[in-house]
Amino acid sequence: MRFFVPHLAFLTFLWTISMVGQGPNSDVENELLAIGFEESILSNTLNLTDHATLYSAIKAADLDNILAFDGPFTVFAPSDKAFNILFENTGSNLLKTENKSDLQALLRYHIIAGKFTASSILKALCRGNGTATFMTIQGEALTATIQGIDIVLTDSFGNSAKITTADTNRCNGVIHTIDSVILPKKMNYLP
Repeated sequence: MRFFVPHLAFLTFLWTISMVGQGPNSDVENELLAIGFEESILSNTLNLTDHATLYSAIKAADLDNILAFDGPFTVFAPSDKAFNILFENTGSNLLKTENKSDLQALLRYHIIAGKFTASSILKALCRGNGTATFMTIQGEALTATIQGIDIVLTDSFGNSAKITTADTNRCNGVIHTIDSVILPKKMNYLP
């Protein structure tokens, strides 16, 4: 009995501590959520001038909560210019409500689980003799290669995108800006 009482007291102490701040309006919880969002992938796309279309697309695809608080993720973020070229080539706009499932597929194809800095990608390229394959959260592969000093991503259709700005580190992952939109196979909306 002597051995049991201290353990029970200790467990009660831990339970009491864990219950403090568990309320739905906890200041600590709200502060942590604010810090997480301010330094998240989503907030970064909101604050950068060349990612306004990406931010709108993330919101339209209902991926905003995932990219604000979950992770870590690596996002290959097409610039506004890249999205404009896609919209011009297709003569349509993925941001429309009727295109939501295709927009989700497209955006998920630009995201891989885990934090892969440019250095991590280069290491994978070295191990793969100049080629590395990454599985996107869409469930399709994306191939990375080196062309000169650039890391280039290639989709299954042969479309390629160059990383133009690497390693924008956020609390829930990393963002690499790319100069073109890459396309998954599993979508109806194709140019």
